[in-house]
Amino acid sequence: MDTAADSRPVKCVIWDLDNTLWDGVLLEDPQVRPRTEVLDAIRALDERGILHSIASRNDPATARAKLDELGIGDLFLHPQINWGSKAESVAAIARRLNLNPDALVFVDDQVFEREEVNSRHPTVRCFDATEAAGLPALPAFHPRFVTGESRQRRQMYRADIDRDDAAAEFTGTSEEFLATLGMVFTIAPATTEDLRRAEELTVRTHQLNTTGRTYSYTELEALQRADDHLLLLAELTDRFGSYGKIGLALVELGPTVWRLKLLLMSCRVMSRGVGTVLLNEIQRLAAEAGVRLQADFVSNDRNRMMYVTYRMGGFREVHRDGDEVVLEGPPGEAPASPPYLTVRGVAGGENAVRQPARSGAG
Repeated sequence: MDTAADSRPVKCVIWDLDNTLWDGVLLEDPQVRPRTEVLDAIRALDERGILHSIASRNDPATARAKLDELGIGDLFLHPQINWGSKAESVAAIARRLNLNPDALVFVDDQVFEREEVNSRHPTVRCFDATEAAGLPALPAFHPRFVTGESRQRRQMYRADIDRDDAAAEFTGTSEEFLATLGMVFTIAPATTEDLRRAEELTVRTHQLNTTGRTYSYTELEALQRADDHLLLLAELTDRFGSYGKIGLALVELGPTVWRLKLLLMSCRVMSRGVGTVLLNEIQRLAAEAGVRLQADFVSNDRNRMMYVTYRMGGFREVHRDGDEVVLEGPPGEAPASPPYLTVRGVAGGENAVRQPARSGAG
């Protein structure tokens, strides 16, 4: 495979250190010289929302101290600096960032290391260190749009790490921990300023995506303006900051039946229990309009969780053609939102607020 010509979008670049990020071997020469052109490439990609990590055979304390000394330690998420297999390190990074291997790139000066990674992870694109400075020029490293979420993506992932650390220290139940976060889930019709992010979500989100269909900016702009469609975006914040705009729904508005053409949620919020909240809001809107709600689902190898979400929500199949399914929601009132979440939604009036439900006797 010609990795340079592969245009699949890159979400994270994983870097070796010795003779890749800097010239020399750190344990032999503590005064290794950083490769300026490589650091320039890393910062350029960071501005586009492409994440970075490290897979290096090195002494962890020494390498981390050097990265901090150079002022670049904060650029790398979940760095794997150890004496183990780099293929294992790549797997650990993919798992911690919740990314599919085909969205990863690995850069190393050693042919053996690249071949080992590629043998274990055939869809990871591997580049020699001599090619590193040219990565920002390749099509796969050029997202169609650079949004506010793009520029803040690394900081949002860092906030996720802080949340995970807080969760690890918490001694109560998962739901009790979520109640400490002060989460606010805001759902609103997409504005023109939102359309770039909306397109980005359809392109980047694969697992929690009901159909896998992508929509261009032009298509979304037409749908946003159309009287017979509703395009909704969802944003999540908590005491650690904003997760960004992480959910999208596209609804076709018929006189007696509404059709949910696409529902997706960023994998970054999978553990926050908000996956069904956007669906519940659409059910409330349909109930207020006095119409039935149907939903499209197209099965692929990643999105079965979304089918399970529909079925657990009481949706039943009304039509199937191979992998393409139409489901219909149950009549009646939509389920309540989780008790640890404040929802600012559009059902019940613009910006209607539903405070967390109280549990137990008061």
